[in-house]
Amino acid sequence: MGKIFSTEKKREKAILVGVIKQGQEETEIKENLVELDFLAETAGALSIKQFIQRIESPNPSTYIGKGKVIEVLAFISDNEVDMVIFDDELSPTQLRNLEAELGIKVLDRTNLILDVFARRAKTAYAKTQVELAQYQYLLPRLAGRWTHLERQRGGIGLRGPGETEIETDRRVIRNRIARLKEELGRIDKQMAIQRSNRGELVRVALVGYTNVGKSTIMNLISKSDVFAENKLFATLDTTVRKVVIGNLPFLLSDTVGFIRKLPHQLVEAFKSTLDEVREADLLLHVIDISHPGFEEQINVVNQTLVEIGASDKPTILVFNKIDAYSWNEKGEDDLLPPDKFNTSLSSLQNSWMAKANVQTIFISARLKTNLDQFKKLLYSSVRNIHVGRYPFDNFLYPGDITFDGPKS
Repeated sequence: MGKIFSTEKKREKAILVGVIKQGQEETEIKENLVELDFLAETAGALSIKQFIQRIESPNPSTYIGKGKVIEVLAFISDNEVDMVIFDDELSPTQLRNLEAELGIKVLDRTNLILDVFARRAKTAYAKTQVELAQYQYLLPRLAGRWTHLERQRGGIGLRGPGETEIETDRRVIRNRIARLKEELGRIDKQMAIQRSNRGELVRVALVGYTNVGKSTIMNLISKSDVFAENKLFATLDTTVRKVVIGNLPFLLSDTVGFIRKLPHQLVEAFKSTLDEVREADLLLHVIDISHPGFEEQINVVNQTLVEIGASDKPTILVFNKIDAYSWNEKGEDDLLPPDKFNTSLSSLQNSWMAKANVQTIFISARLKTNLDQFKKLLYSSVRNIHVGRYPFDNFLYPGDITFDGPKS
């Protein structure tokens, strides 16, 4: 009987490395590494070990200290490891030195995120955006890098541009960047025209951290079939749907999710995609309340909105996944600082509804919990914007609308 060969692609094994800098807590870094692990999993890797080091400031040569480099190298020598992934962006010098010392592929957080985006890009526009971001990231890292790429040939962090000999030439890379920018510029103009041709309907944009359930909410409200998956960056291309609640039509867009330390190359490359957020009349900021670090994720999204010039938009905070929220009732103690583990959902709701300067709603998109209340709040907010723009239009009041969905 002949040998049976498996056609399943072998997953690359990775080591994750994080550092605790001044002013940071170890719990924060551990949560960051959980996210890095999820990123690696989304890219197809299997993380088998984590290393954390507390440092005053990053080593300009190897980012982590020499002793930690030796510790990592010892683990690599005793185990089957394909790559080391750092939770911060490495300089070209640090990247080269680490690869020389460790003898295997080294990625930083930016490279990993770019790889995930490359895997998620489906349309020609998204692929062009990601390719541009990859070239911009790789250009300053050309020296001493390409022979390594030729040895590895494929794998995580090496997807996309730069694997053929002709692209080792900096001039060729710069010319390619220029052509990609021209191509994106033409597409951006076309998309701007499309947005201007949508009429004067109120525009609502879903924003939020990646994997908080934006696409699920999009499907729920618009009855569309947008791809939704429990993976990071399931949506890269902006989807716009016309939605009617009661008798009030508006446009709803689902945009790319944000993430901590979102590479600036991607922010620039996805400019037109983010224009949907900049030009929106109302933002639905979706939050995964079941995530232990949801407050930090809120801050990341808010900071990104500031960076793209969309922080002054009317906003509704949509706390999603209340069905997945859990807390230890026995751990509730007035002497302990309030957190996810000793605060009931009702207490958390009251807290956020009291301290937030914007409207809030708590839902489960998966179970359709509080869906009617969410629709009424959305209707009221869109109607206020519409009436302000067209004061003589006669639309129903929120109390007059009815929904076909299940009662919550």
